[in-house]
Amino acid sequence: MASPRLETYCCPNRDAATQLVMSFQPDVFCGVCIGSASVSLLLTILQLLPKKGQSLRKMPKASSSSTILLLISVCDILGGLGIIFRSSVWLGFPGFIANISVVNGTDVWPSAFCVGSAMWIQLLYSAGFWWLFCYAVDSYLVVRRSAGLSTIVLYHMMTWGLAVLLCVEGVALLYYPSLSSCENGLEHAIPHYITTYAPLLLVLVVNPILFRRTVSAVASLLKGRQGIYTENERRLGTEVQIRFFKIMLVFVICWSSNIINESLLFYLEMQPDINEMPLKNIRSAALITWIIMGVLNPMQGFLFTLAFYGWTGWRVDLKWRKREIPWESMSSSTVGENTYPSPVNYQSNIHDSKKISTTDSQQTDEAISMLSEGNTSGDDRLTRSSPIYQGW
Repeated sequence: MASPRLETYCCPNRDAATQLVMSFQPDVFCGVCIGSASVSLLLTILQLLPKKGQSLRKMPKASSSSTILLLISVCDILGGLGIIFRSSVWLGFPGFIANISVVNGTDVWPSAFCVGSAMWIQLLYSAGFWWLFCYAVDSYLVVRRSAGLSTIVLYHMMTWGLAVLLCVEGVALLYYPSLSSCENGLEHAIPHYITTYAPLLLVLVVNPILFRRTVSAVASLLKGRQGIYTENERRLGTEVQIRFFKIMLVFVICWSSNIINESLLFYLEMQPDINEMPLKNIRSAALITWIIMGVLNPMQGFLFTLAFYGWTGWRVDLKWRKREIPWESMSSSTVGENTYPSPVNYQSNIHDSKKISTTDSQQTDEAISMLSEGNTSGDDRLTRSSPIYQGW
């Protein structure tokens, strides 16, 4: 799981709230993290592998949105590997981890492992948050025809730059002036928690607004496509809206327990003695949400692939196959799907008279297809029947 308490635990003089959750059934907690992360890792890779009988998506060109979705999954996979490695070491070498609690100890490797593994997990999941924010921004810009593959460079700079900057800054403030003297007060911990949860809260607050505005822009595009809003256009707009809803639902499910847990632990830190009887229910709630975090945080990778692509099936195709050339794919798609029993001269005249309007239509088609790509079940069936895709 990903929590700033992982870095806080590396301090020998850690606070009582961190000691409470980190010392609660550590073997069970690490086992839960390993199991959840392993299942999520295997299912995520299975989702991303090519499947037998699955045709290549006929896209005029690759989109920045598809690249961002893939990078989100990569961050989840690498973060899950960090959770598995860290929890395995904790379970396999309890004596090695026990040296972290020794003040003024001579062995620096336990503390180095604690800090390094915690930063790895935190950095990858934080980068995933920033990529998810970039996906919302890119979806809105694509519909507004203000984005493309060139913007992916800016997204890389913003995502990795901010993720590294906030992670390093938060850890530096936490461990100032040294690892052995950190956590002497909340003035060290609060900046670290703010830099950790800032991208998470950004996604929770800003992404729904951007998604809502994107859905409204999609409806305007579909209405302006032919001047009418048919049932097919309405269904396509609904599919885009449901896609965004599933993404936010997965995010809320996986990370709401972190916010609840951190709020409870901060409340306990404010108390003179967290072991008082009136605080028993709060301690129990904090421990329960701590275990829930160990289950849900690593599962984000697999659940996101379900929101992005739907269930892609078990039949994996590991054979190498020649990728279709984009213009060949477009030509075969046009011949196979848009053949009408009309005279040749009539088709030629229609093509010449509507050449300019077709350009705008194809730009609109690209914008909508970038938002609905990846779903191999209902979206393909819908887009092929929708008039907005008949220009391909």
